[in-house]
Amino acid sequence: MKEIKLYTWAHCPYCRAAKQLLDDKGLKYTEIDIYNDAQTRRQLQDQTNHYTVPFVFIGETFVGGFSELKEIEFSGKLDELL
Repeated sequence: MKEIKLYTWAHCPYCRAAKQLLDDKGLKYTEIDIYNDAQTRRQLQDQTNHYTVPFVFIGETFVGGFSELKEIEFSGKLDELL
């Protein structure tokens, strides 16, 4: 299985929802809180052209935020990515 990484903010409801979705599936992930890390936020924004948290990566693939994660889960493609 590929590594899952979430770049989050502690107070973000979409970050909590993404973690809950992954928890409900029994998936392990690494969470990196970038609230106080402007440099990492800018790097992620430049790399992904995405500007809101969470930033969800599966392996080297940028999935998107919570909405995109939820969409690929409901379409059945999340398991394929893993």
